[in-house]
Amino acid sequence: MQADIYNKEGSVAGSIDLNEKVFATEPNENAMHQAVVAHLASKRQGTAKTKTRDEVSGGGKKPWKQKGTGQARSGSKTSPLWNGGGVAFGPKPRSYKKKINSKESKLALQTAIYTCNDRITVVENFTAEIEKPNTKAVLQKLKTVTNLETKTLLVIKEPNKNISLSIRNVEKMNLLYSNTLNVKDLLMANNIIITEDALENIQKTYHE
Repeated sequence: MQADIYNKEGSVAGSIDLNEKVFATEPNENAMHQAVVAHLASKRQGTAKTKTRDEVSGGGKKPWKQKGTGQARSGSKTSPLWNGGGVAFGPKPRSYKKKINSKESKLALQTAIYTCNDRITVVENFTAEIEKPNTKAVLQKLKTVTNLETKTLLVIKEPNKNISLSIRNVEKMNLLYSNTLNVKDLLMANNIIITEDALENIQKTYHE
């Protein structure tokens, strides 16, 4: 099982062997679902907070005497029944993170890669050629192999400041690194561009 490697002119410059354990694994939709749920849950801040009646300032004095006023009895203006009082059963800071074991996470990524197989384009390594942030130069190297007007995911081997700064304001392009792949971004992309060295690292990382 092989994949063609394209150069910056859009021509086939060679090929690379694909690990069947990564690119031809048995699809497991449940694992993908769990991975996406865990990924989205981890992005929730969980910082919503309301004050209870104990945390609202004031309320030390009884608003009016217990009997004889004709009004309903009341012990404190911090009661949830009062305007400006505390909130009953309101949200508290919490973590929404969902645990997913490493084997299930790896299976989910293998399934996602298999599902997106026909959208993947492998290109020659070009990150070292970008010596300073240059959006035009990066796009020129990529537009010959895919349609950049649709959602495009670029996967490079490791963090590269020049590349990230070059494409951060490109509307429909996202950047990931070979060791930080996630199922959601793989499935959302219409085109996936992977550099040759990133592909080799992916096969080493997710082959088991």
